[in-house]
Amino acid sequence: MRNLLLELAYNGRAYHGWQVQENAPTVQQTFQDSWQQITGVRDNVTGCSRTDTGVHANMFCCNIRTATQLDCEKLVTALNAVLPDDIAVRSCKEVPWKFHARYDCKSKEYIYRILNTPVPSPFLNGLVWQYKYPLDENLLNTCARHFTGTHDFSAFCSAGSSVEDTVRTVTNAQVSRQGDEVVFTIEANGFLYNMVRIITGTLVAVSQGKISEESIPAIIESKDRSLAGPTAPPQGLYLNKVSYGGEIR
Repeated sequence: MRNLLLELAYNGRAYHGWQVQENAPTVQQTFQDSWQQITGVRDNVTGCSRTDTGVHANMFCCNIRTATQLDCEKLVTALNAVLPDDIAVRSCKEVPWKFHARYDCKSKEYIYRILNTPVPSPFLNGLVWQYKYPLDENLLNTCARHFTGTHDFSAFCSAGSSVEDTVRTVTNAQVSRQGDEVVFTIEANGFLYNMVRIITGTLVAVSQGKISEESIPAIIESKDRSLAGPTAPPQGLYLNKVSYGGEIR
């Protein structure tokens, strides 16, 4: 038996997130179908995170404990030959038996892409949030800095979450402009349900004048979801990087 760490990338438009669900296509189910086709066994796949419907991943890690003797390079080639075009395996390597893609994760980085133009792009449909009103990326970058540090992020968690510990440590939060796109980048040791999308919605609400920059620390301190901004749509959100604290041997 071996424990394999695989790195995936996927376009989430056609899927109801990562985790297997009844009567809805998911990335995990699609990946397991392809894995079974290659190996003949439906091994369990452990993902580094859950992603919501329509959310994408530039880097998504999962581990599989398996008896297959196919080497990693051949597995990558074979899986990419049978997976749909919106899911790709970027790498595969053997890791210690105890390694767990979710619990051993030290930090995750998300990006949120906003196409800030009055005219939508047919080439970016489903890949960005198209927001036609002006955004001041410098103001939003100043606002984003308020989220760094260790805080209780209850005000930025959607109802329905079963997580009891709502304290997270954000190590980086910044906003930049890349041509017509305004990109919000945030890295933390963990995220609450819809946390990045709610923070994004709050930043846009500042741009709209509905929330003041000075009130953000008070909103964090309040732990009151009703004081934060709306939840931004899912299609602009990407899991961008997963870190395990150094080389996994």
